[in-house]
Amino acid sequence: MDQPRELVLGSTSVYRRALLRRLPLRFESAAPDADETPLPGERPRDTAWRLSLVKARAVAQRFPDALVIGSDQVAALGDERLGKPGNHANALRQLRSLSGKVADFHTAVSLLDARTGEARSHIVPCRVVFRSLDERQIETYLRLEQPYDCAGSAKSEGLGIVLIERIETEDPTSLIGLPLIALSTMLAQAGMPVLG
Repeated sequence: MDQPRELVLGSTSVYRRALLRRLPLRFESAAPDADETPLPGERPRDTAWRLSLVKARAVAQRFPDALVIGSDQVAALGDERLGKPGNHANALRQLRSLSGKVADFHTAVSLLDARTGEARSHIVPCRVVFRSLDERQIETYLRLEQPYDCAGSAKSEGLGIVLIERIETEDPTSLIGLPLIALSTMLAQAGMPVLG
């Protein structure tokens, strides 16, 4: 398939790259080198929206003729943000706090035309209802999957799905980190329809 423009994913996430590979498009990945610190008083969904654009703009400086994809996800349990746990102890704490609760995952995607500076953005909310989990289930899961690079400590695309009672979203790929339904629409609007 002929591809009219260079496409760049502004992310080094293995999960986002795997999702984008589902589409029959050539792309390369580039680290956005962006400060991801939330602004004071910024709501999780607003952080995700802002950072998806920040990442796309940072990468566009190195690819002035490309269409650049930026994406960001912020997970929250009530007012508490859920970052990547990084280690077993933090993942254990996260899953204990998520047991029987509802977490919100806000995933934003932006598509920036580096030639013109025109940007399209979309945010996809996702509510995840967790099962009530006991210590044995949590420990067994963490030992088997080791989801220490995953916000919320549960990989829905893997064994983490058994920790979840229900997922409420318009796009299941948003929970993994790149909303492909919204992105496909944006690519078509930018002159790069996925199916030609």
